[in-house]
Amino acid sequence: MFDLGPTARRVAALLDGVGDDRLDAPTPCPDYAVRHLLGHLAGLALAFRDAARKDFGPTTDTSPEGALPTLDGDWRTALPRRLDELAAAWRAPEAWEGTTRAGGVTLPGEVAGMVALDELLLHGWDLARASGQEYAADEEALRVCEALLAPTADSPDERGPFGPPVKVSDGAPLLDRVVGLSGRRPDWPGA
Repeated sequence: MFDLGPTARRVAALLDGVGDDRLDAPTPCPDYAVRHLLGHLAGLALAFRDAARKDFGPTTDTSPEGALPTLDGDWRTALPRRLDELAAAWRAPEAWEGTTRAGGVTLPGEVAGMVALDELLLHGWDLARASGQEYAADEEALRVCEALLAPTADSPDERGPFGPPVKVSDGAPLLDRVVGLSGRRPDWPGA
């Protein structure tokens, strides 16, 4: 178990730096403008909160593929609350036990917790880059994400969640290496 709270709070802290004039700006997610990324964050917060609670239904059974996420008008207040709920749900020991579902996929609870952290960390980076803000992830979260994303000896060419790993120097900061493992370019130009 690890606490998703610090990463959830970092993502929530970025929201104040997202002006309404940036909602249509591009992000490192090729198909998403900032508004879609925020909508995706809101949806994944609910999905992984419910996955931790093992409260299965539309939030856990709907694939993130398909239509672009929509952004609710109250996102500035609703998204921080959802992120808090997500982190709180994963503090329960039973969230990490047995199996659960997220995005229509059944997986072990401990893996779902890692995926939830990875989604928060990487999409937090996406949001920071798209809105011209600094982003500093904590080392524990980065190490968990690195372990989740690192290719194995059996699958050295395995794709990250966003594409083939992007080569990053071994001496690069850990955040850049994790972003590269995910299939993102750490040098994405940003806002």
